Amino acid sequence: MSFDDEWAQHKNVALEHQSSSTRLNQVPSDPGGGGQPDLATSPARKKAAAGTIENHIQPDVKAAADAGDEGTNGAVAEFKGWETAAGLKKAHDHWDGQVKRLMARLDSEKTALRGASTLFTNNDITTGYSFTPVQSKVSGL
Repeated sequence: MSFDDEWAQHKNVALEHQSSSTRLNQVPSDPGGGGQPDLATSPARKKAAAGTIENHIQPDVKAAADAGDEGTNGAVAEFKGWETAAGLKKAHDHWDGQVKRLMARLDSEKTALRGASTLFTNNDITTGYSFTPVQSKVSGL
């Protein structure tokens, strides 16, 4: 059997198994996925979330990270010359790296929340200004 013959045979089998029930024959009466169709944002809630990150979460993470420093450093000093000291030091360095990445991520989220709030507010103001010429023409009628 040639390639063309085999290809034609596979195409025919695929066409036989095609179902027309999956075709979109009309636009659904409710095109949304349920829920509210409008975008809603709350600058106050974004500001509060950013404040919570800055005033509570970040200080708590820093305090938790610093709490083990003294004990770990003491243990490393006690086990000086042993592989245990090297292992503790390596684990503590890894922990510090993770804490730094977490703090950077929290900074990023805080900045994004504040930026999104500003972005939505500026977008609303710009949209409002775009209606000013229309309002002037309507009020002048």
